Amino acid sequence: MTDRTTYEDTLLYAGRYLRLVERGGWELVSRRHRVAVLVAITPDDALLLVEQFRMPIERRTIELPAGLVGDETGREDEALLEAARRELEEETGWRAGQVAEIMPCPTSAGLTDEVAVFVRATELERVSDGGGDGSEDIRVHVVAREGIDDWLARQHEAGFAIDPKIYTALYWSLPRD
Repeated sequence: MTDRTTYEDTLLYAGRYLRLVERGGWELVSRRHRVAVLVAITPDDALLLVEQFRMPIERRTIELPAGLVGDETGREDEALLEAARRELEEETGWRAGQVAEIMPCPTSAGLTDEVAVFVRATELERVSDGGGDGSEDIRVHVVAREGIDDWLARQHEAGFAIDPKIYTALYWSLPRD
């Protein structure tokens, strides 16, 4: 059951990727593009993670590979799963044989209308070093699921911010009956 009412947005500020709007008396950030977040487990049972500096929190984060859909010139009508494939390979250097939508999830429902669409990537093959495009400085981590909790704890202790979506990915990576 959803309690969905349509409200008119009043634009307070618009940038290239985000808008600040008032909606039904609520100030919120509105994302211009959808977001694909990848749950990618390698053939040897490791989760693909990326590390990069995030300006809003002014520190490096450990997170799932992810990217905006339709944000590039000439790709405005890009399909979600096509963007997910592209982002996975661009950021991690791994190519997916199959991709499938898992579930769209709000990222911070009290702050933004952003919904991250989780995508499962399977039949992975390493094709390059990854690292992102020219505007990104991404380090790739291939972390065995066995022992990942300890690895994440060590990264946290070392000062990295750990994106909680990783734990959602680990849940979705469990074998299902």
